[in-house]
Amino acid sequence: MSQHQRGQRRGRAVAIGVAAALALGGGGYAAFTASASADDNVAAASIACPRVNELLGSVPGQAKAEVDRDLVQVDALTQDANARLHAAHGQGGQNFVQNAILGPLRDQRVALFDRIGTVMERTGGQRPQNLAGMASCSLQNGGGGGQADQGSQQGGQQSGQDNQAGGGQATQAGGGQATQAGGGQQGGQNGQNGAGTGTGTGQQNANGPLGADGFANGLSAADFVDIRSVQPNANDPRLGRSGIFTSRCGVSDHNNPANFIVAPGVENGAHHVHDYVGNKTSDGFSTNDSLAAGGTTCANQGDKSAYYWPVVRITQAGDQGDANELGGQADNNIGTKIKASSVRLEFRGNAKSKVTAMPEFLRIITGDAKAAVTNGPANARAQWTCSNAQNRRLTDKYPLCGSARTVRILDFPSCWDGQNTDSANHRTHVVFPAADGTCQNGFKAIPQLRMTLSYNIPQGSTFALDSFPEELHKAITDHGDFVNVMSPGLMNQVVRCINSGRRCG
Repeated sequence: MSQHQRGQRRGRAVAIGVAAALALGGGGYAAFTASASADDNVAAASIACPRVNELLGSVPGQAKAEVDRDLVQVDALTQDANARLHAAHGQGGQNFVQNAILGPLRDQRVALFDRIGTVMERTGGQRPQNLAGMASCSLQNGGGGGQADQGSQQGGQQSGQDNQAGGGQATQAGGGQATQAGGGQQGGQNGQNGAGTGTGTGQQNANGPLGADGFANGLSAADFVDIRSVQPNANDPRLGRSGIFTSRCGVSDHNNPANFIVAPGVENGAHHVHDYVGNKTSDGFSTNDSLAAGGTTCANQGDKSAYYWPVVRITQAGDQGDANELGGQADNNIGTKIKASSVRLEFRGNAKSKVTAMPEFLRIITGDAKAAVTNGPANARAQWTCSNAQNRRLTDKYPLCGSARTVRILDFPSCWDGQNTDSANHRTHVVFPAADGTCQNGFKAIPQLRMTLSYNIPQGSTFALDSFPEELHKAITDHGDFVNVMSPGLMNQVVRCINSGRRCG
């Protein structure tokens, strides 16, 4: 059995029931239960995590750079969890902090610790002991009667059941129990919705995660704009005389709620569903080796790259869609998933210089899945438009396109630092060029990926992007992910095509 398969079996064997918010990780975890999620003490609280540096011992020289990057990411996870804690103040039921923040944080720390241990073993060092035992974090400086109950949550597999008619209930194998009230709170809970969810205006909604009007939780008519009312505003990157290479990979091979770039080793790391084309094996446990060994949906079999983005759903009142699947109702993503009618994957050039080849396994992300609430719009890159009006684009609203197709355009950064295939925040190793195409000092131009996704959405239908539950399905959270698994020969073809000003693929 391969390491990839073992990782899948290990991760999935400890997956908890959908209604219990999917805290993976193979063992017990500290469960913080606040006496009331809106308690003022919780607003003043912060998340504290054990530091693991002292347990690493002697890190082999070959592993040091990679381990240092992972340790930076470990700290970044805590900062992100604290931001989510403060942004979510007042939301959720009695177990919201554990299920939506502390549980997923532990899962991500376990995955990073496992990766650190693997790197150290691979480079001749010893795998540190007891790292997983330091994965759980706790709420400090507040919490109003919250308590850590570790023993009752241990035991491996947990089972959950969602009761949509009333307050859903999740029963866990250690004896722990979470019961949800029917009302729900603005912003959505991480999988703990019972009879209803807030509409985004603070009102209770008795129709469940979708309102009577079919809008997803957090959305309203104000989140949609008739494209005819938008003035021409498209500002495409300059290409100069460079060419375009198109990789033809189909529209959707499979989907799942993982993100192995940002949350490696976690089955539901995204808490929303991604569509994939290209590599057929992409999931939360993907590694460079598993991707290289996988098949591909691309016409050119030399392209085993992983291309993925959040799904779009048609939302109608009463439609539960994939209510019992990971990334579905448990994460406030309700409705019928629809595939793109077409997917165009283009690699484009740079107006200032020729492009150089991407390294194999380069990881690039664009946009920000947490741009609506948690992080703000600094890294947002959403572009929504219609097939008959692509010179008119929206960044924070969904377009109403009439009989035309709804279109998403995702442009990826294309200035590479020349050294790293990833970075702690998954952004600093590949950045966007200046408006004129110039890459900052020390960075070099690489082929720029543009994903253009088109959808046939029936006139009059409401729709929504899958998102983290606290991000309210807002259009601004659109994002995409890419891992380059092209063969060196194919990548060289891409570079030659672009630099010679041709259209290829």
